[in-house]
Amino acid sequence: MSGATHMGDAASYAARVARHVPGLKDLHRMAGLLLAERVPEAGRVLVLGAGGGLELRAFARAYPGWRFDGVDPSAGMIRQARDTLGQDDDRVTFHQGYIDDAPEGPFDGATCLLTLHFLPREERLRTLRQLHRRLRPAALFVMAHHSFPQADGLQDLWLRRNAAWLVSGGVPEAQAMAGMATMKERLPVLAPEEDAALLAAAGFREVQLFYAALTFKGWIAWA
Repeated sequence: MSGATHMGDAASYAARVARHVPGLKDLHRMAGLLLAERVPEAGRVLVLGAGGGLELRAFARAYPGWRFDGVDPSAGMIRQARDTLGQDDDRVTFHQGYIDDAPEGPFDGATCLLTLHFLPREERLRTLRQLHRRLRPAALFVMAHHSFPQADGLQDLWLRRNAAWLVSGGVPEAQAMAGMATMKERLPVLAPEEDAALLAAAGFREVQLFYAALTFKGWIAWA
């Protein structure tokens, strides 16, 4: 596949994710600012779920002294990340796989954005524990993904709200509703209080919510 085609794929991916995630660029900017509270000028940051490269590009441009290890199971998404990064590609070492394929560190900070909602509870907890042990003491971790109430009809309510957001942004209603049905069937989404509890169970402390946008939530915590 040609480089031009790769770039087209990367641009298409970026537009699609931005359409689905309210305030995506602001989420990346906030994540970088929060990391910068503890990551030194020449720090090393672990990015779990780095395929596509959108947060890596935002971090690399804002913090020119940082170096990154990006982990993702998809070779195709890693290629897109490289295209997205452009000249900053040499500041990232990519690892195809999951958390067990990440270097031991220790890292000065870490992120996992729009990824953990794919993992069932026990695998999510195991991943968080493995991530925690790769961080320096008191390093900052930033995570964000789908997380919304799951009981008493609230799950369907929030999924309808998510669909309405997509429709308001130009997604055909039938497509948006089909996407919500797929999410309900396939994603092991947890309620926000469960996600926060998993961070604590994995050894993180000072768990704080920093981002809430319809079905998406984001937290920071210290190792």
